[in-house]
This record gives sequence, C-alpha cells and structure tokens, in this order.
Amino acid sequence: MQITASMVKELRERTGAGMMECKKALVESGGDIDVAIENMRKSGQAKADKKAGRIAAEGLIAVETSADGRRAAMVEVNCETDFVAKQDEFRSFVESIARRALEENVDGAEALADLTVGDDGSSIDERRRELVARIGENITVRRATVLEATGDRLGTYVHGGRIGVLVDLKGGDDGVARDLAMHVAASRPLAVDASGIPRDHLEKEQEILKAQVADSGKPPEIQEKMISGRLNKYLKEVTLVGQPFVKDPDTSVEKYLKSASAQVRGFTRFEVGEGIEKKSENFAEEVMAQVRGG
Repeated sequence: MQITASMVKELRERTGAGMMECKKALVESGGDIDVAIENMRKSGQAKADKKAGRIAAEGLIAVETSADGRRAAMVEVNCETDFVAKQDEFRSFVESIARRALEENVDGAEALADLTVGDDGSSIDERRRELVARIGENITVRRATVLEATGDRLGTYVHGGRIGVLVDLKGGDDGVARDLAMHVAASRPLAVDASGIPRDHLEKEQEILKAQVADSGKPPEIQEKMISGRLNKYLKEVTLVGQPFVKDPDTSVEKYLKSASAQVRGFTRFEVGEGIEKKSENFAEEVMAQVRGG
C-alpha cells in the first residue's frame, strides 16, 4: 500500500512522533494507522503523545558562551515539575541543547529538533522523547536564541536556572556587563529605551491613560499634560535606562551607564514558564534581593 503524506501527517498528529518514525511505522503496518499506533506504543515511540497536552511550566534555562565571550546561546526547556527540573539527567539534556545551539548558531526552538546530540548520533527531539518515555513527564524545548556582540562584550547571567539574561554592551568592562545582566533579570525591562517599545504597546497604554483622566473634570489641555506626564513615568518604569539601578536605587541605569562609559546595544531575557506559569513565585524579586545584598 502507498504511504501518503496525509497518512504520515495524521499519525504524527495522533502520536506526536517524528515524521520518519511515523513513515516507518506505516510501512511496517501496511498503511494501517491504528496498528501503527499500537506498535509505536509498544516500542515507546508513542508514549510521549499522551503527555503532550499536559502543561509543562517548570524547567530550566541554560546559557552557553563562546570561547571569546562574544557570542552566547540561551535555551529554555520545560517539564511539568520542579522535581524533574532538578534532576542531573534533565539538566545535562538542557545544557547539551545550549551547546548545540551555540555550535550551529541556531535561533529558534524548532530548528533545534533535528540537530544531533550525544555520541550515539540521536537528534535532540529523539533524546527529548526518550526522556519523556522514561521520566513520565511532558518535556518541551520552548525557546532558543543566539546573541552576538555588536559592542565590545556580552554580559550573561542565570539565576538558579529560572531566569537567564544576555546583554550586548559597548564600553564598560565585564563587571558592568554582569551587573546589567543581573539588573535585567531582576527588573524585567521591556526595552533598552523608549524607542524600543512597540508602537501598538504605546498606543494601548495611551488609551488606558486617556480613560483614567477622562472623568477628572480637567480641561482638555490639562488632561493632555496629565497623560504625557503619566506616560513618561510609565516609560521610565519599563525601559532599562529609565529604571533605578538595582545595586543603587538612588541612581538610574542611564546614569550608571554614563559613569561606566558604557552603552547597552540590546538584551534578551528568559524566565521559566513566563506566560504559562502555574505558581505565583516571584523570582525577579529574589534576584533583586540577591544583587542588592551583593
């Protein structure tokens, strides 16, 4: 029987297995999808699909830096429980993905799936499914990015495997770069400065501010000034250069950068499970407490 692309697609959707595994299973079953699923479940290849819908909001972030310190890869891999996230086997898997992302300069989780990892030549996705079958939890490679310095150096920081930051810095020194990476981890800026805030985000914030002052009874020109003042205050809160520096809240990051003759060209921040959190733990506050104490 001819194995069609639609048959492979259906089997992939029903099992969560890779394309080549699905095609092979269909060939061996003579094109019978139900038999293919049964055989794949027996071999463990389809065991992952029952867990694929479960929320994986725990996990780890790993950073790998090049020998010259000018390029770094950061990945987030999720699992279901903190217990699994702390296991050496899981940590080793995440770190191996970060290394491969750096070696192949891969940006984006999907592009990582087929990269080989380990001495046996298995792919990252094959290794992931092996862990799912053995550990019994859903595991997903959620994000991956590679940042190359356009300035003089990269600052990197990972807090407890939960928050990871890469900072592209011009000027300054390695200490300044790390300080800024820790600040970004603690303070969650949206962009380096106001120019980096997306236009639609600003427009939405302006609409909110307009609604807040609409019933103030103030003349329109006063309302405009109120909106402008509140928007400027908001921008200071969400931009890196406008925020109080975590190690010295009496000075802004902008002033700290000037004193260090440095400029942030860009940054990337990952936090485990952001957007899919099931818990209310505030790891940013934990980082802030640590850097102020340091």
